[in-house]
Amino acid sequence: MTNDDKPASSDSAAREGTEQLFLPLDDFLARDRTPRIPRHERVFCNRNLRMSHISWVGFDMDYTLAIYNQAEMDRLSIDATITKLIGRGYPELIRHVSVPIDFAVRGLLIDKRFGHVLKMDRYKNVNKGYHGFRELSKDELRALYHTKKVRPATPRYHWIDTLYALSEAVTYASLVHTLEERGFAVDYAKLFTDIRECIDEAHRDGTILDAIAADLPRFVTKDPKLAPTLHKLRSSGKRLFLLTNSRWAYTERMMTYLLGGSMSEYPSWRNFFDVVIVAATKPAFFQERRPLLEHENGKTKPASFPLERGKVYEGGNLLELERAMGVTGDQVLYVGDHIYGDILRSKKDSAWRTAMIIQELETEVLAHESCKEDFETLVHLEELRERHEDDLRFYQARIKDLTRQLDRDASDVLEAERLRVKRAVERIRGMLRKIEAESTTIERRADARFHPFFGSLMKEGGEQSSFGKQVDEYACIYTARVSNLAAYSPAQTFRSPRDEMAHELGD
Repeated sequence: MTNDDKPASSDSAAREGTEQLFLPLDDFLARDRTPRIPRHERVFCNRNLRMSHISWVGFDMDYTLAIYNQAEMDRLSIDATITKLIGRGYPELIRHVSVPIDFAVRGLLIDKRFGHVLKMDRYKNVNKGYHGFRELSKDELRALYHTKKVRPATPRYHWIDTLYALSEAVTYASLVHTLEERGFAVDYAKLFTDIRECIDEAHRDGTILDAIAADLPRFVTKDPKLAPTLHKLRSSGKRLFLLTNSRWAYTERMMTYLLGGSMSEYPSWRNFFDVVIVAATKPAFFQERRPLLEHENGKTKPASFPLERGKVYEGGNLLELERAMGVTGDQVLYVGDHIYGDILRSKKDSAWRTAMIIQELETEVLAHESCKEDFETLVHLEELRERHEDDLRFYQARIKDLTRQLDRDASDVLEAERLRVKRAVERIRGMLRKIEAESTTIERRADARFHPFFGSLMKEGGEQSSFGKQVDEYACIYTARVSNLAAYSPAQTFRSPRDEMAHELGD
């Protein structure tokens, strides 16, 4: 090769006394791609997380290690609640109410003043709502919630932020619908308070927990990959702890079902964990200084340090547990399902890293993939809208300019031009109306693929939903179930996507 034949980059490399290296990209691209993790089984990242820096991994139990059959759980909770409401004097007819158990999603807001069930976006704008099972119109929503700022933290409202609480929203909507249909006057706030109290009572007196414990296969999905996942983390040198609000008797029954006899290396489920804490009373665990107790044979005594593997502890607090583990906060990854009790409080009151288990994520991801063509069409329609709006601004400015010229010097030519431009404006407005109508139709069709009443769990319109915002803000990583971690190295670095602002997008 002559000097004239050399690439410019070779000249540059020669001047610097280095050799230019070329990647064999053609060869790389020609190789068969290794199988990728299916999207609905992936771990998604909001904030970069180096698992190699994590020394301890903690787990909640309910809806985290234990994945419940939501339909069966809701039926059990609704039946128990209805029975207790009748015992409080509600009419017998409510026992036969038709309850659509798929009505609610997480992230809803109960308006106890008007008896509405609402969904908001991340800016607290109410975009969907139901009174009973009647969808509220845009005009109704605008009149009630768009003229004043919605304040979810006030007594008027109640968050539905856990899977456990879905039955509250379903029961409430069903009874509002049925009682009003039968001509009863409904005190919306009292009805919701009674529902909440009855569900809590059913948990306290064993109506719900005893039924679950007596038939675990009906209510809990046993994940055969759970034990190997925990083993993989332990084998990499990480230490594990269980931190649950459930009492010892229920925890023992549940964890034995999930992990007992699953691997010969672990004689008992307790051997998977270096520390086991029950009755933790989260979120108070992260904020208060309750003493840590050792639980043995139904009795408790003050815990002694260091904590021992195989023993069971009760209560405690964040500072005491960190002292026992001997690590700083950012070396701990806590895995839970409850935005407030597990994720938000652990993030706000400690430096723990957080992983959120979102049981509905598998359905959410599959629905999103099924809407790919619709979403592409919406992007195209939005581009058309922007072009037509640019044209509209141009022609509207042209009309003003022609009007000024006519005011100074009337002319048939100018008037004809102004009429032509006005017709162009009307055509553009007509096209914008068609785009708006088509976009609305597509959005409603896509919503129905996610959920028949409230659409996507994570989104509301083009924005994050209020629930999606909380996941984005407080969960470092999130996935559908704990065993999805098994597909990744225990030293994996999870990297978040580049966060782009509006001015960085598009042309």
